[in-house]
Amino acid sequence: MENTLYDQLGEENLAQLVHKFYELVVENPILSPLFNTDMELVIAKQTAFLTQFLGGPQKYNQTYGRPMMRARHLPHKITKEAAMEWLRCMNLAIRTLDITDDFKLTLFNCFPRLATHMVNS
Repeated sequence: MENTLYDQLGEENLAQLVHKFYELVVENPILSPLFNTDMELVIAKQTAFLTQFLGGPQKYNQTYGRPMMRARHLPHKITKEAAMEWLRCMNLAIRTLDITDDFKLTLFNCFPRLATHMVNS
């Protein structure tokens, strides 16, 4: 059995993470305007993406095709400030999980490069 970040986190913790993250996003004045859409679909896509991103099954590819996240985010004005808020919300969501502090840090460290890559304005 592989010991990917996805395996270590588990499906239940991943679902909890994504739901908590989007609770924070919709309350955030900088991020909420970027998510004026069907949040259930956003949550489903994010769950599929993070499953794959963290080394789990290729759920995103199977359902939506290759991630190409930067291209998919180009229609949205994503500033450096928005990327930092995204990271702040992700960090707060990770902190709610019942996992070790070391694993919280390991998990969070997966995201700064991704968030920076999405900045397009």
